[in-house]
Formats: sequence, structure tokens, C-alpha cells
Amino acid sequence: MLQCVDLEIEQGAFSLSNINFKVDKGEYLVLMGKTGSGKTTLIEAICGLRKVKKGQVLLHSNNITNLVPGQRQIGYVPQDGALFSTMTVAENIGFALKIRKWPKLKIEERVQELAVLLGVEQLLNRSVDNLSGGEKQRVALGRALSFYPQILCLDEPLSALDQATKSEIILLLQNLAQKLQLVIVHISHSESEAKKLATSILSLKDGILEKVSL
Repeated sequence: MLQCVDLEIEQGAFSLSNINFKVDKGEYLVLMGKTGSGKTTLIEAICGLRKVKKGQVLLHSNNITNLVPGQRQIGYVPQDGALFSTMTVAENIGFALKIRKWPKLKIEERVQELAVLLGVEQLLNRSVDNLSGGEKQRVALGRALSFYPQILCLDEPLSALDQATKSEIILLLQNLAQKLQLVIVHISHSESEAKKLATSILSLKDGILEKVSL
């Protein structure tokens, strides 16, 4: 379970305040709102990439507000994917495991397992620069899932994809949500996308969080 309690975040003149919500294991939360409404700011605070002024981020009732990102058990796919262009697909997927000092054989096994799950087993030796947008998104998901996180945060993972590829990734996300039973927090501008994926929808407007009916 992920919970935000009375969260307050400041970014220059912009601020989010009184942010309260809870997402249980297996639930898929889509976070909506106009550009500049604070969606990415909130998700970065959950991941430990942005300082919280007040309040708490809880994971299974444990306060993780002041933990560094690597200690939070949260996988994150930023909007641009943030893949390493000098690395192969396999190296990108295994990167988080390497910095966690997993044994080489265990890394190779986990990378292969994720490659099969995400449909990229034929791409493992390719440079990410030679991948399509949909393939890059699958690799970014693999890297975020590699260390068995309890939370998966996605910042507009479908925004740069064509309609056919978007449909493929939506099916993939639906499968991952059902199979892995994670808490998923997904930023989106698309109401139709949200309704296909979400078990709950929240909207940010003027720094205030509101529940949206499905």
C-alpha cells in the first residue's frame, strides 16, 4: 500500500498542499491534470527525487519520506525513459541490479526473465538508439521492474507513441498490473487511456487533488 498524508511540496512559486490519497496493492492509479499542474512534481516526491516540505509518504505504513530513492522499493519510468544510449538493452535492464551489487549470474537471469515478460528477448544485444519508441518503453519498464519494486511510477509512458504502439503498451501494462499485483501510479493527459487502465483516477488542479469518477 502506498499512502500520502498531508503532503506539501514547494517548487519555486508553485506548491502542492494537503495531498492525501491511498493506493492498495494491485490497484492502478492514474493521475491527471493540465500541464504544469504538479503531476510530475508529486510523483518525483513519491520516488524520493524531490524534497517534501511537510507530510509523509508511507509504504505499507512505513514512513519512507526521508529515504533516498534506492531505498524506497519504487520503480520509476520518467517521461523521456532516461535510457543509457551507450548501453545495450540488456545492460539498461540490468543497470539497477548492477548498482545494487547483484551477482552477475543473477543479473543475467533476471534480465532474461524480464525480456521474456516484456517481449524484448530478441533485442538484448541491441543499442537502445536503434529501438522504436515502443521498444524503448518496454526496456524502460524492464529496468524499473528489475529489482522487484512494490510500487511502479510511470510519467506519461504513452505520450510519444503512435496509436498502434500505444494500444500494444496499454495491453502490456494491463498484463503487468494483473500479473505482478503492484501498486501502479501513472501520469496521463488522456481520459480514454485512464479509463482503460485505472482502478482509480485522481486529478490535480491548482495544486489540489480531486477524485474523478470512472
